[in-house]
Amino acid sequence: MSLTLDELDSHLFKCADIIRDAVDPTDYKEYILPLVFYKAISDEYEQEREEIVEEYGEDFADNANLYDVPIVPEGHRWNDLRQESENVDEAINNAFTEFTQANPDLSGIFNANFMEAGGLTDDRLIKLVEHLSTYDLDRDSVPPDMLGEAYMDLVRHFAEEEGKSGGQFFTPPHIVQLCVRLVDDFADGMTFHDPTVGSGGMLTEAAKYYREAQGGDPSKLTFTGQEINPDIAAIARMNLSLHTLNGEIERGDSLASPGFTDGDDLERFDRVLANFPFSADWAKDDLQDDQYGRFDWHTKLPRADRGDYAFIMHIAEQLKEPDCGDESGGKAAIVIPHGVLFRKHEQRYRQPMLENDLVEAIVGLPENLFQNNSIPSAILVLNTDKPADREGEVQFIHAADEAFYEELSNQNELTDDGLDHIVENFDDWTTEERVSRTVGIEEIEENDFNLNIALYVDTTEPEEDIDVNEELAELRELQAEREEIESRMTEHMEALQYE
Repeated sequence: MSLTLDELDSHLFKCADIIRDAVDPTDYKEYILPLVFYKAISDEYEQEREEIVEEYGEDFADNANLYDVPIVPEGHRWNDLRQESENVDEAINNAFTEFTQANPDLSGIFNANFMEAGGLTDDRLIKLVEHLSTYDLDRDSVPPDMLGEAYMDLVRHFAEEEGKSGGQFFTPPHIVQLCVRLVDDFADGMTFHDPTVGSGGMLTEAAKYYREAQGGDPSKLTFTGQEINPDIAAIARMNLSLHTLNGEIERGDSLASPGFTDGDDLERFDRVLANFPFSADWAKDDLQDDQYGRFDWHTKLPRADRGDYAFIMHIAEQLKEPDCGDESGGKAAIVIPHGVLFRKHEQRYRQPMLENDLVEAIVGLPENLFQNNSIPSAILVLNTDKPADREGEVQFIHAADEAFYEELSNQNELTDDGLDHIVENFDDWTTEERVSRTVGIEEIEENDFNLNIALYVDTTEPEEDIDVNEELAELRELQAEREEIESRMTEHMEALQYE
């Protein structure tokens, strides 16, 4: 039976109904996502093993190097879980433990302890396992790109279930798509990185774009990321695996303990995509003398309770530099709060960023785009190797008007036409009235390096033209109506003998 994406989405979403009220909605992802991953890996492993056994025999099939997917140990495959009728929670825990022992590179991918979830009784878990058994999820049954997309849809579904807290690990797809398109023109061999990777949506969207929009092969790209939350880092690792992408996800704080280094330097990438936590605390005191020299744009570091520019400086240091032996420079698309553009005490960081000609574009977005934050945001596009015709200039795009988004029940969403409009203006380096304008660094310097979009693009609503004759005619008509009403009132007053 051939599944559509909608059918697969619906099938996976029903997992939440099975464990509803057994665990808190904020924990759905901790139990369901690992099981979906395990089911898909087990199905593909058993499919590959069956083909090898048929041609070469059982002994040969035990060679781990023959498989394109992680090894699923004997006695702990999906069909083994289906045979369990008692202590199913323990059986799942054991399967996950044996799996990670057989695949050390995936150590730490499973963090949930099913035995600690009292509401997940044998009956519930048997129903969940049987529900997931409805369809085969091997690559012959479900193409990897569809399975990966369904997995991200499931991640989004859980983020919506969690409400505000879910936004901490999931960036809305329309914003992710915009970030990817603003740094496109990918090529085989490129490296992609997200220093606050969350569930991995930025990386998987870049892979999807390369395949669908550019006709490329994502297996020829490398994807890496770092995530401070171990549970969410595990989801990102499973996400990369299900999308069959080459790469690695490191756990930890990318500012305090960067996971991707090259000797005494940070590893540099062709593309960096990021939606860091807005105005978060960071380890300023511990990083006064940063060994990687990331925070040297000014003698004073960003405030300890506002790490926005710490992340921006970190990302800038992660971009390839053409004058460092790289064939070309690197690009970054970074989701930022608007305050980054104009806060007075942060002028000390904007100035060197602009004087070094790092900033290619700033795209102002509508408010209420995120589940966990209703404030307006923007996308900062950095480029260490700007084209000659863009050197010394920054493009400002005002995309916060209603023409760019639609209002949904609980938040706003950029439309496809809105996305296209933004990207077309950026690609063509367009100046469009009340939408976009390219501005020289000299003009920005005259404004004390303030990057507030309203300084460079007229963002006010245009006043309607007034037809004087039409307005006078309407005034005369209203005056006539008033005179008629006053006349009637006078007649009534006289009839009632009021003076």
